[in-house]
Amino acid sequence: EGYPGTLTATATYALDEQDQLTITYGATTDKPTIVNMTNHALFNVAGEGSSDGAMGNVLTIPADGYTPVDAHLIPTGEIAPVDGTPFDFRKPTAVGERIRDARDPQLVLGRGYDHNYVLNGKAGGAPRLAARLADPKSGRVLEILSTEPGIQFYAGNFLDGTWVGKSGKIYRQGDGIALEPQHFPDAPNKPQFASVRLDPGQTYRNVMVFKVGVAK
Repeated sequence: EGYPGTLTATATYALDEQDQLTITYGATTDKPTIVNMTNHALFNVAGEGSSDGAMGNVLTIPADGYTPVDAHLIPTGEIAPVDGTPFDFRKPTAVGERIRDARDPQLVLGRGYDHNYVLNGKAGGAPRLAARLADPKSGRVLEILSTEPGIQFYAGNFLDGTWVGKSGKIYRQGDGIALEPQHFPDAPNKPQFASVRLDPGQTYRNVMVFKVGVAK
């Protein structure tokens, strides 16, 4: 993409006996550059082909703020409070409960949720809870732990029925959601955001843990 230097990147996947999948991204460079990797897997804990897609998945994101976007879905640089808005997932809430609230211009711009959340707690240390996704019917739970300052929540707004899954199910709008631990989007152009610059001699590291369980 035209960034300076040679970037040497690694992705390490580790599955343990506690039903946890840990993904560790690493990178080094020989010239100052920018790095911000994440994982774009789509999830639906209700199961592929469920009648209401992933909209009935109950989501929790421990974040007091999020980064609003412009018409091109690029963060404006503001960090806005989630309190009193459809973006408040600090308490477990179904993804589809407020996604069509056209009174909020941010939901109109994104055709739903496609926004970065400012995670509570200190980034860069041990992975802490970044998101929890649960299916009330089956009890399936997915927890995502992260070392990063933010997590991008994308509600599958641009799935349009042209994608077909391995079992032949057509993926419609909202059939899967992505939860992507990362630094804030457009950070190189927003000095108030945490830096994504990587210099020679430094090592980029992003650790995310996907923990699967069943609520009792």
